[in-house]
Amino acid sequence: MKRMLCALLAALLALVTPALAEPAADVPNWYEVFVRSYQDSDGDGLGDLNGLASRLDYIYDMGWRGIWLMPVMPSPSYHKYDVTDYCAIDPEYGTMDDMRALVAGCHERGIALIVDMPVNHTSTKHPWFIAACDALRAGDAGNEYVGYYNFTREAASGFVPLEGTEWYYEERFAGGGMPDLNLANPAVTAEIESVFRFWLEDVGVDGFRLDAVTSYFTGETDRSVECLRALKQMSEGIKPGSVLIGECWAGLDTIADYYASGVDSFFLFPAAQAEGFIVGSILARKNQAEKFARNYQAVLDAIPDGWLTPFLCNHDTGRTVGLVQGRRKPELAKLADGVLGMLNGGVFNYYGEEIGMVGSGDDPNKRLAMYWSDGDMTDQPPGANKIEYAYPYVEKQLADRKSLLNYVRAVNQARLAIPAISRGENSFLLAEGSVCLMKRSHPSGDCIIAINFSSKDAYTVEVEPWQIAVDLEVGNASAALTEKGGVVGLKLPPCAVVVLVPAE
Repeated sequence: MKRMLCALLAALLALVTPALAEPAADVPNWYEVFVRSYQDSDGDGLGDLNGLASRLDYIYDMGWRGIWLMPVMPSPSYHKYDVTDYCAIDPEYGTMDDMRALVAGCHERGIALIVDMPVNHTSTKHPWFIAACDALRAGDAGNEYVGYYNFTREAASGFVPLEGTEWYYEERFAGGGMPDLNLANPAVTAEIESVFRFWLEDVGVDGFRLDAVTSYFTGETDRSVECLRALKQMSEGIKPGSVLIGECWAGLDTIADYYASGVDSFFLFPAAQAEGFIVGSILARKNQAEKFARNYQAVLDAIPDGWLTPFLCNHDTGRTVGLVQGRRKPELAKLADGVLGMLNGGVFNYYGEEIGMVGSGDDPNKRLAMYWSDGDMTDQPPGANKIEYAYPYVEKQLADRKSLLNYVRAVNQARLAIPAISRGENSFLLAEGSVCLMKRSHPSGDCIIAINFSSKDAYTVEVEPWQIAVDLEVGNASAALTEKGGVVGLKLPPCAVVVLVPAE
């Protein structure tokens, strides 16, 4: 991809050093990792913490400065969202010493690390739940651990019968063996504070991804927001600058309401998945730029002061290549990553997205083994029934300058080098047909972002007499500046994403 980064961009990148110069909540590029499927270090077929640690140089070189780990605590499931011990590492993944070494390796490189913290629920095999059930079966409803969960004698939606008793317990993820904790119980919040303190102080992580926050108090947004406010105050009190990012799987208005909690960010679901405005704009038959601008502006209006965390897919959703018909049209997979990378905030990429991994349907299909090279991948997760790799493995894509991997790397590096992309105040200069022009204003310097959503047609638009800093090419054509009669034009090839900065 010639001219992808100009000399200006290279000079700016030279200033990017392996040290966290800003709080984790300001990290521009994040990488979600499912440890089990990432890298095996001991030959047992399962990814582990040491395997991930061996890939930190790759992650850094790709431009990610933050890592989110799906749960790593002991659990009876392969996905580990049903925790049995909040202050330990699942033996499949290694030891707590391995975890501390991973944290140290991240920090040596200037990479923040957050871990998934599913405090909405535990496993049915957690000692707290076992003690509660034993007490109820013995007729001791006043046992302290009974109060750790939400038990009732009345059948209701979202409640599961406790075998051998007349009691029911709340389980919003029915069938998963994940009973909901009673987050209104001060004893439970004291336990959570102890867990937070262990991970933030003893292990040294930089914060948490909070699972299923809308289920904290199902159907009661105000109570869930108040609970999150307490968790943020707790986290900040233990480790100032620690980051909390919530999974509020809801519409824009609800997500905006949750920002009142003071939690650093909530994943921007309106931008994600097949229904999200990124894919929707790319696949629209007409007026793609108008659709994108309308929806993106709605986000900026709804969350004017919040730190956004946009993404295309994660472990619960279908992967991007399938969403944009990328098997047949790899240029659309690139364009999707390019558009995502031009949004404000901290962008999240799911592992394997950089090589165009595919997966949909049953959850294990969305969590397949990372494809490093021939013969170098973990075992597939149990239950995976559709195993497909549409694009080449990492090793081969690294050697191909036109690969999706190198495109994603260029997006990440651009975001590192030009702070205005991720932190600038956005304004739309043009949104007509297939072409969108945005200006980002930032104290470090402004930039203009140009996107051509068309996969067929090239367009020329009038721009400021600035210079091209980033040209994210999807094919053989490059963007170019023209001048005629004092008017500067920017020629945009199909699927172009271009960043302009003021000329020196």
